Amino acid sequence: MKLFFRLLPWLILIVAGYLFISKKFSINTSVESKHQLLVEKIEAIGKLELVRYQISDVLEHKNKTDFLPEASVLLIVKAEAVGCIDLTKITREDIDIDADTAVVNLPQPEICYVKIDHKNSRVYDTKMAFFREAGLVDEAYKAAERQVTAEVKKSSILAQTKTNATTVLKPIIEGLGYKNVRFTFE
Repeated sequence: MKLFFRLLPWLILIVAGYLFISKKFSINTSVESKHQLLVEKIEAIGKLELVRYQISDVLEHKNKTDFLPEASVLLIVKAEAVGCIDLTKITREDIDIDADTAVVNLPQPEICYVKIDHKNSRVYDTKMAFFREAGLVDEAYKAAERQVTAEVKKSSILAQTKTNATTVLKPIIEGLGYKNVRFTFE
């Protein structure tokens, strides 16, 4: 014990000296990245986005194994889902014009995409993850995306998309001179 107390000041002095020298004479490093971007595909998209849901999810994801302690991660996930109508599916037969009346048969609304907003999502806490943390967080985000997608499918996003389609497209068609405008969805 006496030896420990004799060596302790020297150990503290050595660690402090090392930290001072490493800070004072540290080597500056720079990062350089070179990119070669290539456009692989260009597509024409005729989807009219009509409604966007912004969603928050608080997720506790646990990974249980027989030989390691239970690892868990707590995420606050931000996501968005967009409802749209694919206007490229409209054909001439879908538009019926009679004097001052226009009846437009629009395609069924669809969910354009559901995506996690990683910029605004946060890992709130991890427990016992250690070397498994990256995999555990990745699994948790995938589970959150599946759950958000399932909840969006159960929501009223498609009905809201229909309502918004009528609200957005009706003034445009009325502007073409049609007084009576009606939409159907097939």
